[in-house]
Amino acid sequence: METIVYNAKGQEKGRLELPAFFSTKVSDILLHEITTAYLNNQRSGTHKTKTRGEVSFSGAKPWKQKGTGNARAGQRNSPLWRKGGIIFGPQPRDYYTKISKQKKRLSLNMAFSAQLQNGNVIVVDSVKVNELKTKKVVELLKNLKVEDNKVVFAISNDAVFKAAARNIENVVVENIKNINAYQVLWADKLVITPEAIDLIKERQSI
Repeated sequence: METIVYNAKGQEKGRLELPAFFSTKVSDILLHEITTAYLNNQRSGTHKTKTRGEVSFSGAKPWKQKGTGNARAGQRNSPLWRKGGIIFGPQPRDYYTKISKQKKRLSLNMAFSAQLQNGNVIVVDSVKVNELKTKKVVELLKNLKVEDNKVVFAISNDAVFKAAARNIENVVVENIKNINAYQVLWADKLVITPEAIDLIKERQSI
């Protein structure tokens, strides 16, 4: 399968034969599973409510059992009372979901394939900038006509370009060696370089 290669000015430069993993059959079930697992693994799990044994109240009986006309009450930390404990509230927990290496690799292949099928993959010969200036990245986005989209740059490690793009909303620069299926699917437009394709080609080929 071939695709057009653009230069930094958005002009067509040539064509590139894409690796086989860009033609992987897409499974919505697996992509949903991987996406859910990724989001679960981002959760800190530090949520906490206090039980009736943890709220700060005296253990004294609010009023005597009989004769006041009020309902019976034993302690002010009752969940029925304002500022009392919480019944079955959230407690700290680990949301980590294990994903096998095979599923990680296959889901990434599917994510690339899905984005290509939807016309959301843009191959650019180079995204390097000469200086650490955000306007250089903004100019590139305009040339590629993706400035109003959520854009993921899947490129080889480039600290200067990543720093130049860090203040632009909805633009993510990710090392191709670390990219995952969720990031690929999150993007409205996936910008990738031939160099990055070569770097991940061997690892992703099945």
